[in-house]
Amino acid sequence: MNRRHALALLAASPLARPWAARAQATEVNFLLPSIRFLTAFAPHNLAEARGYYAANGVKPNFITLRGGAAVATQVGAGNAPMGGGIGDTPIIVRPNGVPVRAVMALGGGALVTVVARKDRGINSLRDLAGKKISVQSVQDTTYYSLIGAMGSVGLTPRSAEIQSLGPAGVWQAFVAGTVDAMAAVPDWIVDAEAEGVPVTRLSNRGNTPSMAQVVIASDNAIRTQKEPIAATCRALLRALADLQADPEAASADLVAFLGRNGAPVQAPRVLATLKLYNEGVYTDMAVPGRVDEARMDLVQRFYVDAGIIPRASPLADLYTHDLFG
Repeated sequence: MNRRHALALLAASPLARPWAARAQATEVNFLLPSIRFLTAFAPHNLAEARGYYAANGVKPNFITLRGGAAVATQVGAGNAPMGGGIGDTPIIVRPNGVPVRAVMALGGGALVTVVARKDRGINSLRDLAGKKISVQSVQDTTYYSLIGAMGSVGLTPRSAEIQSLGPAGVWQAFVAGTVDAMAAVPDWIVDAEAEGVPVTRLSNRGNTPSMAQVVIASDNAIRTQKEPIAATCRALLRALADLQADPEAASADLVAFLGRNGAPVQAPRVLATLKLYNEGVYTDMAVPGRVDEARMDLVQRFYVDAGIIPRASPLADLYTHDLFG
């Protein structure tokens, strides 16, 4: 049995859906670090489009904030039980007393890739010195991925001009040529290339201390709201299996769903973006949904050594697999 087949069987198993028989869905707030109707949130949207939340007896209310750090802060404060970020998020915020941890991974790759315009003569991370780089927000965990990548070659945030431009401004400034590089999720890379701007990929999972997307929850919510959080994660896991198994069919359903919700979408870009996620983000999970402890340890040690965080947290405080038994 191959990995994708195992993933699909696990997510679709009746044993994974104990709430399916409940007549009324339980509402639960879910904070997102950016606009919901990005392809970055394909698992979240496909799970709704295909009825997987309802099948698990839960109804997430998605609320958009600006950046993963803001999501973590609000989740840690108890203003929502869970939210989205990347695996680095608990590493970054936990030393500051924000009690959140990852409860599910949406891949084993790296969400953020640092890319440059081909016409700027930037061929390596070292070449970013003195350049202009766009990020979504300096309070976003994608920003920390950028400075982590720069730190891997001895650069600091002061080595370049880093501009906080929001989720649309990141790639639009890149296309316009007002910045030389960007810290990008696959969505923005596809957007830039579709606008005719060739890119050079400077970072990857091998040279960048970063992780894929995760679902984070507060310590208290894990204790007191375990069932709705777990149900939401099961729905996401099933959607993730679909995205890997048949990205063309998933893309068609996503485009239809996004269109119904008034999001401006272009079908070719959605499919191209999903393929990038399958290649570099959703990949490399030994066990579907489980956080890679060795990868988290590696990323945290780098962040400490680079001075990005003041101290390491115990790994047991950064994630849990208890929601899946």
